[in-house]
Amino acid sequence: MTSLPAVRPTRLPGLLDVDLDLRGDSRGWFKESYQQEKLRAAGFPELTFVQNNVSYNSDAGVTRGVHAEPWWKYVSLACGSAYAAVVDLRRGGAFGQVETFDLTPSRALLVPPGCGNAFQTLEPHTVYTYLVTAHWSPSAGYVAVDLFDPDLGIDWPLGRARAVLSEKDAGNPPLRSVRPLDP
Repeated sequence: MTSLPAVRPTRLPGLLDVDLDLRGDSRGWFKESYQQEKLRAAGFPELTFVQNNVSYNSDAGVTRGVHAEPWWKYVSLACGSAYAAVVDLRRGGAFGQVETFDLTPSRALLVPPGCGNAFQTLEPHTVYTYLVTAHWSPSAGYVAVDLFDPDLGIDWPLGRARAVLSEKDAGNPPLRSVRPLDP
């Protein structure tokens, strides 16, 4: 695999949209989710990832987030499809702005610290993977926002009625209750 991935900036500072090269045949497909040299050559920042996490989602409609952490997060799908939303929760003019994406295994996102990310699976057996630049810690200063807050205006494809939520995410506060994070 020699081609460089397409790395595009978005309206939210630091948030990158990445097209990954899927190579398929009768057996299935192969991709390089993260290839440091190629991503840097395409405009990806120099980051050191320290942990890889995988979220298996058995049903369509599993909806997780909006969660902001104080580290970079590089997300992609191993299989399935999802609708992703990223909310800028950093202090500044972009606070509360939302970008949305249709995720498949051929697309990845680099989410900067202080931006909350969320997703809704669009088919069963969707596997969401993410690399992070710091180890999880209960004292790291997480921020969460209501997935269905009308101030965010996220148009979830399967809606609230079909959303499968954790009790914790169902209780996330509205945007107006969130103190902006220092970038």
